[in-house]
This record gives sequence, structure tokens and C-alpha cells, in this order.
Amino acid sequence: MLEEILKFERTEEGLVKLYDRFSFDELFRLLLINGFEREEAMNFILCNCALSALVFQERIYNCYYLNIQVDEVISPDLLQLKGQCLIKIIANRINVKDYVGPVSEEIRKCAPKTIEEWREYYFKNVRPKEHIEELGRKLYIKISEVISAEIEEITEEDCIEYMVKMVIDRTFDGYMTEIKTIYGQLEKILGVKIHPAPDEWDRLYAVDFYIKINGNYIGLQIKPAGGVSHIPQIFKEHVFQKVSHQKFTEKYGCKVFYVISIKEGGKKRIYNMEVIDEIKHEMERLKGK
Repeated sequence: MLEEILKFERTEEGLVKLYDRFSFDELFRLLLINGFEREEAMNFILCNCALSALVFQERIYNCYYLNIQVDEVISPDLLQLKGQCLIKIIANRINVKDYVGPVSEEIRKCAPKTIEEWREYYFKNVRPKEHIEELGRKLYIKISEVISAEIEEITEEDCIEYMVKMVIDRTFDGYMTEIKTIYGQLEKILGVKIHPAPDEWDRLYAVDFYIKINGNYIGLQIKPAGGVSHIPQIFKEHVFQKVSHQKFTEKYGCKVFYVISIKEGGKKRIYNMEVIDEIKHEMERLKGK
């Protein structure tokens, strides 16, 4: 066993490097094969190995090491990960964007509150679900032709699921992350708690969030624009929504502010920074009531 352990890469301090789940599982399984109980194997690793945060979280903190079996060549979760990586490699060889449509632009038009709302919009207005399923089948054929010897565990259903998740789930996650980033920036700059608006406000007044001051409500609408090139389209939408915002002002006596977010250099920021002073002015007005 010592000879097999020596094959593992080591740190300058002489600790065995277990920076990924594959190497952790390999060593843990080796210890089990050589008569270690699970807790003994874990103690050995904690005393003699350098662990990454990912390994500690995914194998130790969540007690996954209790599920590792000696008769497995690879753990089930890593087998699934391997399959996803292979799918991604091949998917990147074909220009998937040409087939799925302009998802970044469409999700901003939709401005969904939930992934179900985005899914319904996409399949109705961009591409039908059957189109994505067919793309998944084509991806499966492509994978079969290119690396058939390495995909025994990948199924056609895996490919379809991957395509749906990439088009629907990941676009939605990125969109919501952009909104939450701007949401957090606003809270920090203004020094107040910003609350998600009720669904009714979204439908009737095009208000996404609000600030409560002395029982009054300042409306906010955050619009992710992606890049500067999308700004004209955003302003066009704002013109149509002014009527809804005016209804909010008439009912609650407070303004609705349009906050536009753009992405520059990999970071998201507020594009129309002048809106900050306008919101602060409205807050001061309400505090003085």
C-alpha cells in the first residue's frame, strides 16, 4: 500500500495532495481495500493529506466518504460529472448559439420572476421545446461519432437534459445573478433595505422592488441590459412602462425609479448612476413628511 500511496503528488511539507475528488476517492478506496475502517481512513487522510476546500466540502463535511465503495472504479457523482464534461466539450465544438437563439436578449425582454416563467416564454416565443430536444439528439449523434469509446455512460436523455438546462436554467441563473448584484449595490449605496415587490405590483405597475420609508413605498425596476448596445431597447421599454409607473405614483404617492444594469469587463454595474441621487432625494422627501 505504501508504494501505491507514494504515487500521489505531495506538497513541500510532504503531505499527499488531494485537491480534487477523484484523487480523494482513489486514496480513500485504497485505504478501505487495505483493511482500514471508514473513520480510520478518514483520520489517516486528515493527518497526512492536504485538502482543497472543494474536497473538504464535497467529501468530508457532507459525509460523502461514507458512500464510497471498494468495488467501484469511480464514484457515481463523479461518473455523472465526467459525462457532463464530455457533453460540454463536444457541445463547445458546435456553435450551439446558432441553434438556440438570442437567449440573452430574449430573457431581458421577458424579464422573468421565476424559471417557469422564462421556460414558458422561451418555448413559446424563441424556440419550441421540440427544437431543443432535437438539438440534444443531434448532440448525442455528434458525441457518438467523435468519442464513441468514451461515452458508454452517456445517454440520449442526458444530452437532451443538458441542452434544456443550458438554454433555460443557466440563462435564468445568470439573469437573476445580475439583478441580485445590482440589488446589493443599491442597498449598500443607499443604506436601506430593499424588498422584493408583490406579484401584483409587478403585473399592475411594472415594479420589481421597493423601499419603505415612513409607511410609504418607493418603487424600483431593475433592468439588466447586458451591454451598452442594448441600452436603446431598454429606454424604449421604459417609455411604454411610464404609464404603469404613473399609476403606482397616483396610488402610493411615491415615484418609481428605473435602474439599468450593464456588464463591463466581467463586472456588473449601474449604468444610469444619476438615478441614485434621484432616489436619495425621494427618500429625504418622505423622511420629512
